[in-house]
Amino acid sequence: MKTFVYKLRPTPAQAAILTETAETCRHLYNHALIERKTAYQERGESIGFARQCASLPALKRESPYLPRVHSQVLQDVLHRVDRTFQAFFRRVNAGEKPGYPRFKGKGWYDSFTYPQWGNGVKLDNRRLILSKIGALRLHNDRPLEGMPKTCTIVRKADGWYASIACEVAPSPLPPTGKAVGIDVGLESFATLSDGTPIVNPRSYRAAERKLKQAQRRLSRRVKGSNRRRKARELLAKAHLKVKRARQDFAHKTARTLVNDYDHIAVEQLNIRGMVRNHPLAKAIADAGWGLFLRILIAKAASAGRVVVEVNPAGTSQMCAQCGESVPKRLAVRWHACPSCGCALHRDHNAALNILKRGGGAAFGEALPSGGPENREPCTL
Repeated sequence: MKTFVYKLRPTPAQAAILTETAETCRHLYNHALIERKTAYQERGESIGFARQCASLPALKRESPYLPRVHSQVLQDVLHRVDRTFQAFFRRVNAGEKPGYPRFKGKGWYDSFTYPQWGNGVKLDNRRLILSKIGALRLHNDRPLEGMPKTCTIVRKADGWYASIACEVAPSPLPPTGKAVGIDVGLESFATLSDGTPIVNPRSYRAAERKLKQAQRRLSRRVKGSNRRRKARELLAKAHLKVKRARQDFAHKTARTLVNDYDHIAVEQLNIRGMVRNHPLAKAIADAGWGLFLRILIAKAASAGRVVVEVNPAGTSQMCAQCGESVPKRLAVRWHACPSCGCALHRDHNAALNILKRGGGAAFGEALPSGGPENREPCTL
């Protein structure tokens, strides 16, 4: 599956209908949530998707807003509620923090989905035709590929977007016969098993000053005023710019790696736990390791490459040349093995161990012979 995102250019009237549709979906979401909660608290019964979906016609007769929204869009809202409760019960059974489903306040429901392409949504003459909304102009910067399946309309800080999910045939790349191990970090975003460091862009840190100014401006505005609304929009756009910079870096870096290597070994990290407990949580979140790994795996699957996730435990402490354990604190950035004399950056050593655990030996990757290396940072 591949998603194509297009910027929409709605007229003011169409933008008002899009906003009304999102609000209607939000109210339906909250109604379905309270219906399930009340049924369990008062009668001890569980209401599922099928039962709530069967009650939609009656709700449409009572509400003047529901008939203005396509029927499958309303059904998808109930699907979202159902998936939310399924995730809640899964966490309960797994002994995790349950996190009971919450009501969506104003401004916290920014998307709705047409779950079946051709039923309420289609492309015609460079316009996106949405049932009950109209024909919307869109910034058609690239053509669709494959078979469209669903269309999600999303409201972002700078306008409305259409995310069209398509079923696309894989496009295998010619083999290169090379493998690589990747050790992610904070000093460098990642270090490859050949010793090449990838510079950490630190997107949030670079924009932190402007974000603080925008946040300070918002806090000084009177609640409910137009100036506060404008300040909130400016802050949201600043955060969106950081998000897009991080995504752009992740896409370009993953594309370069997928083009160059057949076999890629990466760490299997519990990033959520690290962000929750690590003293460098802010820097870890700024690096965007999880986003990068998800994009890398998706691009590798499309290109016919192999990505192997390995247990990272001990990869920085174990010598990549002789296998001896060389304990060192996190502040020690150089690996020097007293047994075999191997000396290299600790992240390079970890990347080599990750490659070995991920099966890189089958590609004949050479291990370091020892001695310091002076490499310039690589801007992939």
